Amino acid sequence: MADTKREIERKYESDESGLPDLTGVAGVTAVIDKGVAHLDATYYDTRDERLAASSITLRRRTGGSDAGWHLKFPVAPGVRDEIQAPLSDTVPRTLSGLLRSRVRDAELVPVVRLRSDRDVRHLVDAEGGLLAEASVDAVHAERLTDGGGTAQWTEIEVELADGGDVAFLDKVEKRLRKAGVRPSGSASKLARALAETGPKRKKRKPAPDPVTAGDHVLAYVRAQRDAIVELDPAVRRDVYDSVHRMRVATRRMRSAFRSYGKVLDRTVTDPIGEELKWLAGELGVDRDQEVLTERLAAALDELPRALLLGPVRTRLRTWSHARRGGSRRRLIAVLDGKRYLELLGTLDALVADPPLLEGAGGKPEKVVAKAVRKDFSKVSALVEQAVELPPGHDRDFALHEARKKAKRTRYAAEAASPALGDPATGLVKSMKALQSLLGDHQDSVMVREALRELAQQAHGAGESAFTYGLLYGREEQRAAAVEAEVPGFWAGAKGGPDF
Repeated sequence: MADTKREIERKYESDESGLPDLTGVAGVTAVIDKGVAHLDATYYDTRDERLAASSITLRRRTGGSDAGWHLKFPVAPGVRDEIQAPLSDTVPRTLSGLLRSRVRDAELVPVVRLRSDRDVRHLVDAEGGLLAEASVDAVHAERLTDGGGTAQWTEIEVELADGGDVAFLDKVEKRLRKAGVRPSGSASKLARALAETGPKRKKRKPAPDPVTAGDHVLAYVRAQRDAIVELDPAVRRDVYDSVHRMRVATRRMRSAFRSYGKVLDRTVTDPIGEELKWLAGELGVDRDQEVLTERLAAALDELPRALLLGPVRTRLRTWSHARRGGSRRRLIAVLDGKRYLELLGTLDALVADPPLLEGAGGKPEKVVAKAVRKDFSKVSALVEQAVELPPGHDRDFALHEARKKAKRTRYAAEAASPALGDPATGLVKSMKALQSLLGDHQDSVMVREALRELAQQAHGAGESAFTYGLLYGREEQRAAAVEAEVPGFWAGAKGGPDF
């Protein structure tokens, strides 16, 4: 079983003169000598160093208080999530699965060995509570591939105690700077070891600024590909909102394929879009049901107890459980499956060799703007059609279609924003607001369908259906309120994008 912790630390260059006196740092009552630990860590990566390229580290370490396997994902500068697993001879499956979207079918091999003598100090407050751990590390690095170079250096590392205030690290850094200590030029020991022990690699040139319509569309598509790959480990770990965010990335990419069919050849992108639709469906097997159940539970919480007739909460739980079609195990199997990995490979190939059409070489102010205006016109037609229809199924359907087109227009405008500036950004905001408004309406439609089903089940079991009917009436009122709001909202938005 793997354990996870949030690691917040800062690294500094050292001239081997040791750790400056930190007793003067505000809040520090004592600096306690914890002795010297001898650490021996072997870092693993693919031969082409895919993990290092994403600032991810995987190591097997002995010595110290936390011997074992450590997998670290970057969160922000100086902040990483560290997932730990017990010592073993091979990479634990709990960790290798989290690397699947990047490693694919490549082999993880030892690339660097780091042996460190760590002189540790604990910075504690007046109650003896740990504020941070400061250490001086004498590091010997040995490259295990590419000729086996070596390097040595000494660095200072300050790691915040669990649950500590990041502002404390600022105070420590201020004291270190006064003593002549400067932040390290490398983000991690591994990054420095790779740079100093391996062959000189050409620095990656930054991507040129987008110029053509194709540049802008591809930048957006590439960002969604990257999001899918980067969110994969979070989805596997069941990190909050990660499933939703990955689904959104798949939808954004599919939307870009459709909106910018004059830029990217749809005979190539349509089949990829179908695979993205499949992935979004797998990601949403249980999520949509969870959202619906949460809304029904919240509606029940709003009712006085006197209006809860019959075992309504029990029936809601039973109904929700019966409608759940997936599980965490199923989702992990999808992410480990051949179809998903082939999709990732297809997305890589698309980005590397995009199927550009003639429109890709056009000016974004013309090509991209035209595509966004076309999407907006579809939204406009659907909204105006919906508000003319009488309340009922046809209006519900028209508003739902308008919501989907508003989402597509929003994503098209997102892709266009770097080229078209404020007008596109403004359109993103207005389409997001419309999407949210119509989303409330569609949620009410889905809740009413669920309430009808629950009422029928309750009636068949000889239970009172009163509460379900009451909630149904409330949802009708909410939907009617949204429908009444749409014309006024649209009157302020239907002028369309100003480009």
